[in-house]
Amino acid sequence: MSTIALDVVTPNGSVFTEEDCEIIILQTKQGEIGVMAGHVPTVAALKIGSLRAKVDGQFEYFAVTDGFVEIRPEKVSVLVQAGEFAEDIDTERAREAKARAEALLQQERDEKVDRYRAELALRRATNRLDVSKHG
Repeated sequence: MSTIALDVVTPNGSVFTEEDCEIIILQTKQGEIGVMAGHVPTVAALKIGSLRAKVDGQFEYFAVTDGFVEIRPEKVSVLVQAGEFAEDIDTERAREAKARAEALLQQERDEKVDRYRAELALRRATNRLDVSKHG
């Protein structure tokens, strides 16, 4: 079976590199996409979600923030603000972040709450908790 390389990059550098992925599944703004070796070249915007990479018959799960993916027939480059393995997610910290974001969103509209940032924080925390279940 042909394989495809994957590189997940954050501003701090590469957080995951694998040369032999069987399939990579990403959450784009347009929907979920599966990528295998020989895929047509594509660039897409990613949303906060999961990234799954099948290596040696087993899936690796990552929580990623929004960003971009560049797909070439032999390699997938994922550029995100943050990404972490499911097993590395601090679920207690994620639960606390979710509770803080929910509390901010419950406040009155006239208070000085940046609702957009609170909603993003809520989505990131919820995603981290969802992905951590695969760790």
